[in-house]
Amino acid sequence: MDKILEGLVSSDHSVPVKRAIVKKVVEAAEKEVTEEQCQALFTLTTRLILLGEDAFQRQIGFQVLEAYARYHRPEFERFFSKDFVLGLLQQGYGQLDRKDPAIIDYIHCCLRLLISCPSVLEIFSVVQVEVLRMVCERPEPALCAHLSTLLSDFVQCIPREKSGILFCQQLVRTISYFHCFASQERELREYVGQVTKVSTLLQNIWKADPATLLPSLQEVFAIISSTDPSFDPSIALASLVQHIPVQMITVLIKSLTTDHNVKDANMTKALCRMIDWLSWPLAQHVDTWVIALLKGLAAVQKFTILIDVTLLKIELVFSRLWYPIVRQGALAVLSHMLLSFQHSPEAFHLVVPHVVHLVRSLRTDGLPTSKAFLLQFTELIHCMMYQYSGFPDLYDHILEAIKDLPKPGEEKIKLVLNQSAWTSQSNSFASGPLRQVGKSETGKTGLANLGNTCFLNSIIQTLFMATDFRRHVLSLHLNGSNTLMKKLQLLFAFLAHTQRAAYAPKNFLEASRPPWFNVGSQQDCSEYLRFLLDRLHEEEKTLQVLESVKPKVPPPVDTKSKDPTGRTSPENGEESSLTPAEIKPENDGRTLIERAFGGKLITGIRCMQCNCISEKEEPFTDLSLAFCPSASQGSSQPEGPSEEPKVLCQGSVNGGSEIPEPGSAKAQASNVHFVPVTNEPPLSVPDLVNYFLAPEILDEENAYFCEKCSSLQRAERTMKVVSAPEYLILTLLRFSYDAKCHVRRKILDNVTIPPLMRLPVHAPLMPSQCSSCTSSPLQVDSPESSENLAKKLKPSQKDEEEEEKERISVPYVLSSVVMHSGISSESGHYYSYGHNINGADGAQHPCSLSTCSALSIAPVQGNTLPNSGQEAKDWLLFNDSRVTFTSFQSVQNITNRFPKDTAYVLMYRKQELPGPNINGGLLANGMKLSVEPPLQKELLDAIIKDNKLYLQEQELNARTQALQAPSSSCSFRPNGSDDNNPPGSCGPSGGGGGGGGFNTISRLVF
Repeated sequence: MDKILEGLVSSDHSVPVKRAIVKKVVEAAEKEVTEEQCQALFTLTTRLILLGEDAFQRQIGFQVLEAYARYHRPEFERFFSKDFVLGLLQQGYGQLDRKDPAIIDYIHCCLRLLISCPSVLEIFSVVQVEVLRMVCERPEPALCAHLSTLLSDFVQCIPREKSGILFCQQLVRTISYFHCFASQERELREYVGQVTKVSTLLQNIWKADPATLLPSLQEVFAIISSTDPSFDPSIALASLVQHIPVQMITVLIKSLTTDHNVKDANMTKALCRMIDWLSWPLAQHVDTWVIALLKGLAAVQKFTILIDVTLLKIELVFSRLWYPIVRQGALAVLSHMLLSFQHSPEAFHLVVPHVVHLVRSLRTDGLPTSKAFLLQFTELIHCMMYQYSGFPDLYDHILEAIKDLPKPGEEKIKLVLNQSAWTSQSNSFASGPLRQVGKSETGKTGLANLGNTCFLNSIIQTLFMATDFRRHVLSLHLNGSNTLMKKLQLLFAFLAHTQRAAYAPKNFLEASRPPWFNVGSQQDCSEYLRFLLDRLHEEEKTLQVLESVKPKVPPPVDTKSKDPTGRTSPENGEESSLTPAEIKPENDGRTLIERAFGGKLITGIRCMQCNCISEKEEPFTDLSLAFCPSASQGSSQPEGPSEEPKVLCQGSVNGGSEIPEPGSAKAQASNVHFVPVTNEPPLSVPDLVNYFLAPEILDEENAYFCEKCSSLQRAERTMKVVSAPEYLILTLLRFSYDAKCHVRRKILDNVTIPPLMRLPVHAPLMPSQCSSCTSSPLQVDSPESSENLAKKLKPSQKDEEEEEKERISVPYVLSSVVMHSGISSESGHYYSYGHNINGADGAQHPCSLSTCSALSIAPVQGNTLPNSGQEAKDWLLFNDSRVTFTSFQSVQNITNRFPKDTAYVLMYRKQELPGPNINGGLLANGMKLSVEPPLQKELLDAIIKDNKLYLQEQELNARTQALQAPSSSCSFRPNGSDDNNPPGSCGPSGGGGGGGGFNTISRLVF
């Protein structure tokens, strides 16, 4: 048979004829063949595979070899022995060199044919030794790529234990010799693909054996820190960066920057070469590592290295902005280098000549991402020109080129510059966001600050602590959905069940951020809450409409899924249904947001000339409570105080660090708040609600146009709650607009927060003559809609007795409080307190139902919740990634201890009333769920997957720390608690740690 095949190959027959004869030879493999014939065929096919003149001969060789090896396995075992493999790897085959990739491919093919045979184990041991030898010989990228493919398919061939560590180190060093001299795109793509295969092999080895990771990284640093002028390592090493766990950034950077054995010259070389890696097209996280190393060097005050590297590499980094595939990472590094280089304009002036050309290119290149990138770039340039003003000859042409693009405000520029200075890096580095922290004793999960996202974290924790709302969200059947509610459900599931100390809500932030919110800037948490609830409501309404137009197909009856009333639960696969699995709401068309937070308010206006009343019913999701002018005017608009005022300076906040701004006269003029000394008792939340509901006289410029009188008339406006929400959200309007300085000042008045209170709810009035009663769709209240509340008069008591008969007092218990620390809406920090509800049902203790006049504080002894057993653990403090136990007394006294920490958003939960429902069920929204719902499979799978990843990260980090401990020391101050700091400070206690597998390392974000 071998003679036939050999003659066929060398014959002049056409290819179809040759294929037909080869097919006959392959079919003959099933028949009995002598061992001599088998050996001859194996020898011939091996020669065709390795020395064939063309691809056709090599293809024939593979076909025949595979067929005869499958049917004559013992003979093939004797042919493809360990000695034969050893000869191939050490001596080659005929004139074929041992370093030819074809030999690796041939061995790869034969191993697949022998994988189930015992003799393959001997071959594995031979290959383990030989691949280590081959890697030490620095093979070319092509051979290394083929070798990586073999080892990826047959991990048994990878060296083990000490040899495994040595193999990884040598493979890293081999990559450093990968240089590409190609000029064609095809050749470049091939080169990048080869490097990627090798780096992927290293990644797989690191995952399988974490003990090999740290020695490999030490080898990387030894290579890039080498000062040998005859050796220039390849930037292909950048391909390894994306496979290094970002959780190791803090450990490695701290080890490098504090290791006295690392000379400044070596560190400079290493940093320069890492910056060169920005040119590698497929590398991820290179910018993160470069910025982390720059910050680490600033933290240990290695300013000489920073200056030298910045001046040496700033133009190269700028040049990377021309290439779309790497420009985003290059901009991050360029921004950090320029903004932190604040002692001299030298670095900025090196790139000034190239700015206009880049701006023009970004305007005309037609790429979809160029416009957003141009905005980020121009904001950086504005910051630099602000920092180094006084060079009009250099900046005039730049200003002309970007004159039509947005310019950041002065306060934002100061914030960015203040945070980026080298001198400000010590604290932020010490509280590294990737340091591993254990879950707090509360058992609750924090939320990582992703760069001024405390506004989101505080609101999410507040909604999460709304027990019934959380349970309904987790009960929804949203499998396969990509809605915002689905993302909220997943976030709630992680908060409830993840093993991480803090979860990073990156996906939810991107999905729920209002379009007008700038990334990385401080935002108003109340505005975000309104936007979030409105989005969720409108989303469900849209799905209800889509569901209503579908043809009604009765679902199959499933007796197991019925609830006690006989209604059937929706199928698990229904995407459009936002119905809880346990309870289906009444067919009133209300969304979950309406049932949880929706109430109704009637605004009535009575003409004081003809007594005609006009009424309008409006839904609400929160009440915006203004401060009485007599109580707040002295603090919001100070005019010549009699005593020396107290000046409270608020520092800027971003990603968990609070840095005081320079105390210039101009800064104080727009960022101070005068606190007059007063002996008046503090306001309470019921006072503000009573003031909100009090009658208001409309006259003079606010006179009311009466349709009956056909003229402007003096009128009285009243507001009445006619439907109480399940969860009552109250927003204190603390930010008043100063028309003189054109800034929003904060009212720092202390407001007493009652743990229990009552809301007066009126029976809906029948429309009378001249009255019009209209309703509008659910919408969020804007701050502007409540500005006129500041002009209200004191409540009138004329009809108090009649109104007392028409209303009931609905009891509410405090659920959560969002605090704002600071004196400006544009800066500061948000954190929240949540009531820690114990018990399976999560029910609150009912309050006393004594008679209340209007809205009042329920009689509670000692300002604490009744029957509160373990008082110190009744409340939780959520401060970004930190969650700690606290008491309600701390909630009430926080403003007394820290004057700029004030309550901003409050959430009260309605208590069940005994007896029949009142007002046709308006007080009972069917929100009560007795237990936490079981996790649906999709949510459970996501949590299990992330928890496994977290355990792997913890194990890897523990191994790394154990290896680092004997050789490295750290001079950073431990990140312990400090009782002298307010909860709202954004220092180590306020927002460092991260989780969720997300890199939260602090860096500039525009």
